[in-house]
Amino acid sequence: MTDFTSLPDLAVRTLGGSVIAASDESFAEKENLLNPWKPAFRPETFGPKGQLYDGWETARRRTPGHDWALIRLGLPGQIQGVVIDTAWFKGNYPPHASVEACFASGYPSPSELEAADWVEIVPRTHLKGDTAHAIPTTEPDRVFTHVRLNMFPDGGIARLRVHGRVVPNPAFLSGLTVDLAALENGARVLDCSDRFYSSPDNMLFPGLARTQAEGWETSRRRDDGNDWAEIALAAPGTIALAEIDTTNLKFNAPAEAQLTATTNTGERTTILPRTRLQPDTRHRFRLKTEEVSRVRLDIYPDGGIARLRLWGALPPKSVKDLTNYWNDRIC
Repeated sequence: MTDFTSLPDLAVRTLGGSVIAASDESFAEKENLLNPWKPAFRPETFGPKGQLYDGWETARRRTPGHDWALIRLGLPGQIQGVVIDTAWFKGNYPPHASVEACFASGYPSPSELEAADWVEIVPRTHLKGDTAHAIPTTEPDRVFTHVRLNMFPDGGIARLRVHGRVVPNPAFLSGLTVDLAALENGARVLDCSDRFYSSPDNMLFPGLARTQAEGWETSRRRDDGNDWAEIALAAPGTIALAEIDTTNLKFNAPAEAQLTATTNTGERTTILPRTRLQPDTRHRFRLKTEEVSRVRLDIYPDGGIARLRLWGALPPKSVKDLTNYWNDRIC
């Protein structure tokens, strides 16, 4: 079975995820659940409410019921698995947890989501303290927009990771110039030569990279080869503009880059020949391609890329296929 933790975290804060409500956050804030970094801990650091935790922690429950946190995913998608991480919670973790999910269009409030069609995607599961629990879901094909983390009865959870495949709403892709390589539009990295320092998925994230850690960076090559990443576009389309951004990569940018596209018939064609790059620079190249479905980025010989953007348009057939896929999986 494919390791679902290699898929993007649909709930992480850097993709727009948000904890929009919780039953209680007396000891530690609910927002910590979606922090992108690894949970941290400094012993004997006490605030007015007790030991400080990089996680979500509720009060000791003295009444029936359980605690919960309601999360809006940053990107809608098919959830393949979740990670419930109780890092550093050793005497105050919940003994059990479950996860529910729903699809809700528009921008509903927490109270409006109470009437949504919630589906249990992770049944009540036994937890251990200071442990990352990777749990596959029971509904991997349906598209969801929100999840609800339940813990029984109370305690602390450091992180919730919601790994899955982005499924874009086609209404925001039709008739527009869009980034066909954007993760939020459904593009994904199929494979790469090296992910030593960071994942190539980072190149497809929204916004600008704030540090070199927010891009894709490979180890230093000691042979005659070069590094590469293969990207499946959001859908087959034509590319008019490519952006290869080395922002923040001042001493480890590639010397050159090349883009090779794959057509629907499997033919490979060079759309950007091997071209010199500069460090810490946003490079833009006008292109004119036929309909392509994949693009391979080759960097020479190694280094880092902050962002890759491939701006273009989708033909009617691609829009129709995306619409059918979306409609079949939101119910």
